[in-house]
Amino acid sequence: MQIINDIKLDFDDVLIRPKRSKTVSRSKVSLNRSYQFLNSVAEWEGFPIIAANMDCVGTMAMAEALAKHNAMTCLHKHYEVSDLAKFYCSSNKVAERTFYTLGIKNKDFEKLGAVLNWKEWHTTINHYCCDVANGYTDHFVNCVKRLRDLVGEQAIIMAGNVCTPEMVQELLISGGADIVKCGIGPGSVCSTRIKTGIGYPQLSAICECSEAAHGMGGHVCADGGCKTPGDVVKAFAAGADFVMLGGMLAGADECEGEWEYDTMILHPDDQKCLELEVPVLKKKKSLKFYGMSSKEAQEKYNGGLKDYRAAEGKCVEVPYKGSALDIVQEIQGGLRSACAYVGTDKLKNLSKCATFIRCNRTHNRVFED
Repeated sequence: MQIINDIKLDFDDVLIRPKRSKTVSRSKVSLNRSYQFLNSVAEWEGFPIIAANMDCVGTMAMAEALAKHNAMTCLHKHYEVSDLAKFYCSSNKVAERTFYTLGIKNKDFEKLGAVLNWKEWHTTINHYCCDVANGYTDHFVNCVKRLRDLVGEQAIIMAGNVCTPEMVQELLISGGADIVKCGIGPGSVCSTRIKTGIGYPQLSAICECSEAAHGMGGHVCADGGCKTPGDVVKAFAAGADFVMLGGMLAGADECEGEWEYDTMILHPDDQKCLELEVPVLKKKKSLKFYGMSSKEAQEKYNGGLKDYRAAEGKCVEVPYKGSALDIVQEIQGGLRSACAYVGTDKLKNLSKCATFIRCNRTHNRVFED
């Protein structure tokens, strides 16, 4: 047994200190990033936010919306082969900003092969996310390498999840990944830390993993833990190249799943409306949102929770939030303002200009529930 006494930090443990700035206006701040990769010859440019590959968030509608901001989406694993093939063929500009997600079972690779060889379509996919909850196994590293061998050096591969530097390097070197997804247990509907005691405070995980990746030309995607635009700022300031969002996008119009509606009849006399067959307006109220290792997800996709495992996710109702475009715009506004506060007009320089200070309280909570 070993105890590490170094302090490890989360988003709520720090603020970023403002500095003298020559930035004239936050409107002049550039949020575009451009990347070259360790194991791929491809290049990427855009706004480095990624919608998580959760079944209600990682949707084709989300991909269409986020592509308007030059951002990315990881499609969830449960679309049919024909739907995926049609999407990648009919939405080329959107597909360029969309990750195809797969797991590590043989059936996942068989499904990918079926998409790539869809008889009625010529399908090209350049972005892949090899996704498991526990990225620390040799089998996972071998599966990432198998994916690299299959898709070649033209493709960009993201793999995870892990939360420590040595495994980041292992996935980059031995697995052939380009981006390593970092975060064990920080997600809003993840209960891994409660059920297993396993995890790592997310801010420190990003700092340590990004340092390990950048030293060898790799990249990291911070996955989980962002509740506010300020948390997204802190993730980029800590060294993340990409930031993945689930809970912050859950409840947007572009989400799929079980919605609860407020029903409004367009007439003061309900009975008369029914008799006249007046149309009923349904207004979205909330969305059922759950972790992909939750009991709900296991029952939906795997025939129930196996007797050898515990559910490591929870199910909640999230309020309707409107368009994902508005959510992303709020994030972009926070990032531009943060860059102006620390003296840079480019997102790519944020981590160089940011100084974190530890604190006991990040903001005034007097009017919070």
